[in-house]
Amino acid sequence: MPRPAILAVDQGTTNTKALLFAADSGAVLGRAAHPLGVRHPRPGWAEQSGEAIWGSVAGAIAELIATTPGCDVAAIAIANQRETILLWDAETGEPLAPAISWQCRRTSERCAALRPHAARIVARTGLGIDPLFPSTKLGWLLDEVPGARARAEAGELRAGTVDSWLLWHLTGGAVHATDVSNASRTQLLSLDTGDWDEEMLALFGIPRSLLPQVRSSDARFGTTSGAGAPEGLPIHAMLGDSHAALLGHGFAGPGEAKVTCGTGSSLMAVTDGRVASAHGLSGTIAWGRGGAVVHALEGNVAVSGHAAAFATRLLNLKDEQALTALAASVPASEGVVFVPALAGLGAPHWESDARGLLSGMSLGTEPAHVARAVLEGIALQIGDVAMAMDADLGAPLASLSVDGGAAGNDLLMQMLADAIGRPVLRPRQLELGARGVAWLAAEAAGLAPARWPPIEQDRFEPRADPADRAALHARWRAAVGASAGLHER
Repeated sequence: MPRPAILAVDQGTTNTKALLFAADSGAVLGRAAHPLGVRHPRPGWAEQSGEAIWGSVAGAIAELIATTPGCDVAAIAIANQRETILLWDAETGEPLAPAISWQCRRTSERCAALRPHAARIVARTGLGIDPLFPSTKLGWLLDEVPGARARAEAGELRAGTVDSWLLWHLTGGAVHATDVSNASRTQLLSLDTGDWDEEMLALFGIPRSLLPQVRSSDARFGTTSGAGAPEGLPIHAMLGDSHAALLGHGFAGPGEAKVTCGTGSSLMAVTDGRVASAHGLSGTIAWGRGGAVVHALEGNVAVSGHAAAFATRLLNLKDEQALTALAASVPASEGVVFVPALAGLGAPHWESDARGLLSGMSLGTEPAHVARAVLEGIALQIGDVAMAMDADLGAPLASLSVDGGAAGNDLLMQMLADAIGRPVLRPRQLELGARGVAWLAAEAAGLAPARWPPIEQDRFEPRADPADRAALHARWRAAVGASAGLHER
């Protein structure tokens, strides 16, 4: 008799993965992946085709099912890129416009106009004012797409983050819902009630009827219907990808932290109840599980792995492996510093007008020094968030666990350990988001043990001389300061 399996979808910015996990052990039984593009129609803008997002999911599921025969798929689970927002027709499911990506900065002026309300927004939602969050992006869609606001107020439209969009398609349009982790990233959810905040809806001009129902992350969200997936499968869990990765590491207690290194980075730690950050981090909801809501602190970096892709193109290299090899060919960056503020600076700086900066070059600078500085810049950004997390939690993190595609880069992980002065722990399975949401679905379906067996880890110990680390941080802080508002100078 086939073992029950969970089909986990991990829908990311540039890639959609579908994996099958054995429900009783977490063993990976199969995987498939489909790439996805991001468009940049104007400077600072980033958008994706809603149809392409769904198509990548349907394609990955179909390929996975075709290549892993004989599995008893007991449930589907969804982990997704967060803060990307879509607007679609309630009857036809047709998007009214491209999905506005979490990377998009088109609402910077709207955010600036909201500064007088900043304290109230943070108090209610845990999130500072920044174009990252969907609140202003959804308002932009309603105002800029012809007829959208009137149609929304008439109940003809639906809006949601990527999880809602996928759920809509998987259920044949029968269910419009989201989970509390994704909802907590919209800047429209009250962290105290776990439901849409009427004051925030009024402030941002969002009709409540437009939004999905908020449910616990381990809810039974519906069943598949005419969606290309096997018919009648229960959809048993949904989580934002970073939240899912935290659960995938097995972290459920206060102070346990991980950083997901993907297109951007997210450092997240479970907290004992709601914690207000005094150091530039965001309050968020990690997940809803078993009738309880678990809170977390998070620091978001807008551009991490994407900086390596950017530098690979800029240096005319074959691929990111070539960038890493070039960076490893020199022992130091020789004073060169790269600030990867290619979409502003996120936590803990929150400088939306910052721009990427390459500084400290001399006549002796070689491409290898630039390549090394790019990877160091990725590590140092994450290091800034780790230090802010230390301060907010009142104690230093003993170590930092990592996951995500960029975590597979050994040189980058060593640089991260050197930047934070603590061990970096990397599980030998990096698809922790899919693993986390799959385990949650298996638990919700009554198929999983209390914990799946732990994954073996690689350990990166800090090796940098303390004086060298201090000098690097000093150069980094100076460069970050120079990058803020650079485009206006």
